[in-house]
Amino acid sequence: MLNAYNLHPDPAATLQLVGLQAADVERELILATLRATHGNRTHAAAILAISIRTLRNKLHEYLEYGIDVPPPHDAGKSDEA
Repeated sequence: MLNAYNLHPDPAATLQLVGLQAADVERELILATLRATHGNRTHAAAILAISIRTLRNKLHEYLEYGIDVPPPHDAGKSDEA
């Protein structure tokens, strides 16, 4: 449920993002959310308010660049990157 997450981060934390490229911040947010959901792509997409298709496309892009992506929570499901 969304109200379980802090939607108003500490301003000092957001200041650390200044100067970073948006794509880098997005990637780290996506990967951190996947780690927090133990690789559950459906749950991560819901938290991030993006479609599962968008999430999968981004994960494929990260893998192409050699970036480590957390494995899916259940390799038997079609919820894989």
